[in-house]
Amino acid sequence: MEFETRAIHEGQEPDPATGAVTTPIYQTSTYAHEEVGQHKGYVYSRSGNPTRAALEQCLASLESAEHGFAFASGMAATTTVLHLVNPGDRVVCVNDVYGGTYRLFSKVLEPKGYEFTFLPAEEISRNLAPALDERTRLVWVETPTNPLLNVVDIRAAAEATHAVGAVCVVDNTFASPYLQRPLELGADIVVHSTTKYLGGHSDVIGGFAATTDPTIAERLAFLQNSLGTVPGPFDSWLVLRGLKTLAVRMERHCENARRIAEWLESHASVERVRYPGLASHPDHELAREQMSDFGGMLSFELAGSKEDALAVLRSTAIWQLAESLGGVESLIEHPGLMTHASTADSAFPVPENLIRLSVGIESADDLIADLEQALAAVPAAARS
Repeated sequence: MEFETRAIHEGQEPDPATGAVTTPIYQTSTYAHEEVGQHKGYVYSRSGNPTRAALEQCLASLESAEHGFAFASGMAATTTVLHLVNPGDRVVCVNDVYGGTYRLFSKVLEPKGYEFTFLPAEEISRNLAPALDERTRLVWVETPTNPLLNVVDIRAAAEATHAVGAVCVVDNTFASPYLQRPLELGADIVVHSTTKYLGGHSDVIGGFAATTDPTIAERLAFLQNSLGTVPGPFDSWLVLRGLKTLAVRMERHCENARRIAEWLESHASVERVRYPGLASHPDHELAREQMSDFGGMLSFELAGSKEDALAVLRSTAIWQLAESLGGVESLIEHPGLMTHASTADSAFPVPENLIRLSVGIESADDLIADLEQALAAVPAAARS
């Protein structure tokens, strides 16, 4: 079956008890046993829940994975995957990474004895091998990255990672499986914040990890149950519902983002637009090779100061000033002060004049008009 059909039907057969075409919300913590050791496949909802199982089967299929694991948040998924390595092990990570991921790695795990090396996206794509050694156990990639929209060559990163016997993990949140499937390109694990495009409506927090490696899958299943980082059945149901419209939503997200990026690139108040769909993007050709489209996320550097950027944020009407991304509504934010504040004291803080856009599925004309009036807040001196 094609992607769109699997998103609606995989793991979602009509309920055998009632014929309901929508997967029921099995809002239960435990399950009755027929005898000791005899049950219908479920014993306790931390270990397994039918609603969660439907989500895991469906989303694993969309990521071309054999095994999928749902979590209570994207960070819960990340935390669980990081339990595959131990204190003293080395992890190599792209330096343009989500601020919450950087905070977990540098402020929680590094003090416990884990070693992290942060490398630019270009180096991971083109020259990763010299940075890896026998202590490297995991390579963590985001692509496109958050918030600078750099693109990492997944196939090249995976090959270098495997050469030293390490595991390659790709955070696919920005692209979604509709646009990019890292496991098909050689990655070992793919992770998501399902809060974003997969849920799609800014009404749920969730995470996901998938793999085709049976050894990794067995360990992730153990960790998911042991750590208890699972989502509840209603949250699982909300993400499962979101998957049904993922394809059509992503097409509109991409279409709108492309129009806005092209418009911003010609605007006098804009210094630089970061969007892989633009021919001017340094990784445009790589993005074309490993993605089917370029996504709904973009960022741009204002031809002005941080204060000018904040003035723009205060001036939008349709674009809502908020963290997160991937919902049907358009969001605008200042990464340096919001989502990526944790990187301010790192060696790679985000530019102070950077604005990140999560382009929704409203009218592109309305979104552009709102940005146009907001950018008028930038002083003429800054545009010259």
